[in-house]
Order: sequence, then C-alpha cells, then structure tokens
Amino acid sequence: MTVVIDPGHNPKNKNHPDKINQTVDIGTNEKACDTTGTATNSGYPEAEFTLDIAQRASKQLRARGATVKLTQDGDRAWGPCIDERALIGNKAEADAVVSIHADGSTQGNQGFHVILPASVHEGKADTSAITGPSRRLGEALADGYHAATDVPTANYLGDSDGLVTRDDLGGLNLSKVPKVFLECGNMRNPREAARFTDPQWRARAADGIVRGITDFLAGER
Repeated sequence: MTVVIDPGHNPKNKNHPDKINQTVDIGTNEKACDTTGTATNSGYPEAEFTLDIAQRASKQLRARGATVKLTQDGDRAWGPCIDERALIGNKAEADAVVSIHADGSTQGNQGFHVILPASVHEGKADTSAITGPSRRLGEALADGYHAATDVPTANYLGDSDGLVTRDDLGGLNLSKVPKVFLECGNMRNPREAARFTDPQWRARAADGIVRGITDFLAGER
C-alpha cells in the first residue's frame, strides 16, 4: 500500500520569506504557502523535529513493504506549499497520509492531538469522500502514538480522545485521500521539549506513528 509522510514545514523556510509568504488557494479561503514552524525555548526547530520523525517512520514502513513518499526529505530549498503537499498525496493515490507537526502553545499546555478534516465543499476543496476514512486513520494514529510514547492527549483543546476537527488547513481541505495531522505535543512545554530533543524518544514516536498507520491500513483492506 502507499503511504505519504508529510514532515511539517522545512528547516530552510526561514531563508525564503518571500516564497513562503505567498498566498495559495485552499478552497475556503487563501493562506500563506507555509511557515517556518515553531521551536522549543532552547531553539530546536519544529521543522528539524518533524523531518527526523518522518525519516524514521518512512524507513520502518518501507521495511514492512509499503510504498512510501515524503513531501520533502530535506532536499528542497523551501516548501513545498500547503496546496502542493496535498497534491503530492493525491497524485500518489495514497492509502494514508500523515502530516507530522508539533505545537507552539503556552508553556503550561501539554499533550498531543490529531487533526481531522472537516466536511468541506467549497471551491477546490471537497473532503466529502475522505472524512470517514480520515477519522479512522486519526483514531488508529492516536492509539498507536499514545501507546508508544505515553504522551497524554492535549489538555488545552479537543476532547479526551485527542481528536480535533478543522476546516482551515489547506493540507486537509485539498486532500482527496485519507489524511490527518499529528501534533506530537507542545514544543514550549519544558517536559515535552526534553522528549523531542531526545533521539531515543523520537524513535518511539516514529514507532507509534508506524503502528497507527499499519493498524489503519489493516482495517481498510
């Protein structure tokens, strides 16, 4: 089966503000192409974190026989834009797409959450065919990630299941295949930041993502 892993942002985005600040059409409105992402208080960038996790998860998925494509693998000067990220999954006809992120909330907030696509049918956006399978993917991902990392569900948004539905993200609005965002935790929380900067913990996080994707794909066969 085909899986697309989308490492949120790009470590080099900061060098190209003119490129990432251009607007793109996400169906419901226009948004910036991309951002630099957040960082821990000590300066460890979200973009480096997400790329590391994505590479680890991709290696495992390929070892299990999946065809895996990354939206970027540290091989681009900037981007891709959020609309192109969605298009990469669509062109691959992916069975599952996971966009990996980490939040930049206030210091006292903690925990992970999974963002699901809302039912949107406006302009280029039509998620009517993917909301059901995306929810199943999100549920499997939340279970797998929590089991592997012991990170609790977010205490500052969503319900206790860690699932949040949004209609303002171009990467979800423009997707034609099952897709979710994983916010691995809060980079501004000192305890979670310490986890993110630990390579051994990042290996566990990748394990959890792979477990969630694998469980979802097994259930969809």
